[in-house]
Amino acid sequence: MLDVQKLRQDFPIFQRTMNGKPLVYLDSGATTQKPQQVITAVSNYYQQHNANVNRGVYELAEESTQMYEAARQAVAQFIGAKATEIIFTRNTTESLNLLAYAWGLAHLKTGDEIIVSLMEHHSNIVPWQIIAAQTRAKLLFVGLTEDGELNLGPKPGGLNHLLSKKTKIVSLTHISNVLGTINPLAQIFKKVKRFNPNIICIADGAQSVPHMPVNVASLHADFLAFSGHKICGPMGIGVLWGKEELLETMPPFLGGGDMIKAVYLDKAEYKDLPHKFEAGTPNVAGAVGLKTALEYIQTIGIEAIASHEQELVNYALAQLKKVTEAIVYGPDNRSGLIAFSYKGVHAHDVGQVLANDGIAVRSGQHCTMPLHEHLSCLATTRLSLYIYNSKNDIDQLMTSLEKVKKVFSI
Repeated sequence: MLDVQKLRQDFPIFQRTMNGKPLVYLDSGATTQKPQQVITAVSNYYQQHNANVNRGVYELAEESTQMYEAARQAVAQFIGAKATEIIFTRNTTESLNLLAYAWGLAHLKTGDEIIVSLMEHHSNIVPWQIIAAQTRAKLLFVGLTEDGELNLGPKPGGLNHLLSKKTKIVSLTHISNVLGTINPLAQIFKKVKRFNPNIICIADGAQSVPHMPVNVASLHADFLAFSGHKICGPMGIGVLWGKEELLETMPPFLGGGDMIKAVYLDKAEYKDLPHKFEAGTPNVAGAVGLKTALEYIQTIGIEAIASHEQELVNYALAQLKKVTEAIVYGPDNRSGLIAFSYKGVHAHDVGQVLANDGIAVRSGQHCTMPLHEHLSCLATTRLSLYIYNSKNDIDQLMTSLEKVKKVFSI
């Protein structure tokens, strides 16, 4: 059991109010709050160590470079990878775009097929749409079962049905940011690799890495993308992990300073991994903050976090089932987020009533328009849980939901 009250003391934002009420933050699926340890680490970097990396021989520059590379090593250890396989990006979105452009453009051709699913975030759909249009490849979608899980069967819409000799990429979310579905990616990717070991398997880990143990050695993926800001780190720092042998074959995503060995009038020679994918001045402070965030999470224990969230989400599901107007989407066996609609009331209106009571949730389509169309739902209200949440937060949510019924005379 996590000592939530003790943990909350690490997060300065919980000292403030929202609309005159104590802040109940249930939107960690969008971004997590930051502990003082991370805030201090970023501030200390700017106050004591700020300099550009890999460019100077003076003490500040050397310190900055060492801190940046130490952050890379920390990320590698957190997911069971090698430091040379860790590329820093801005976020999960940029990581997936890097793959689409650097791998997709270089390898896809007319008639090749890319497989994603209906539950994907737009970040794992739109880049592939763009690349498919440029290469004349086809983008195919794995369908969903009635309870919101991936259709892995042999019938139309199922993964087994979609896999073919034309399949070049399978890119799937580890956890749905709407349904909360925990996709068995290790099992899925293992099956894909048995079908054809040359198919590239990509995991969107934005909603999984912060909430459950993820080790690339057992994931059977070729690439993994995730964001720092969803795991108590700063905004603007993301991660792409890739198998070294695949990264070596990929051209740079962006060109510029710090990713080159030499530049001539007619060509350039690129640095070794991972630096050839990190053009220009990187977000050093963000990397430093991410390292501190990972250390913070490790002191709590990722398995303890997963257990805590499971207890909370089970409690929240049980409470929401008592609200006859609420329609909950997704399976019972899920991660710590729940999206629901409220009969007769738009999600934005539900969100506003909750906000008036100091409760922060996400209202809308959560960057999953195809999924909401599949659900025949215009928008949903989503609560997402993390280490600083308790059953009391859920109780306050339920009390506020009762006001929705009164406000809209349901």
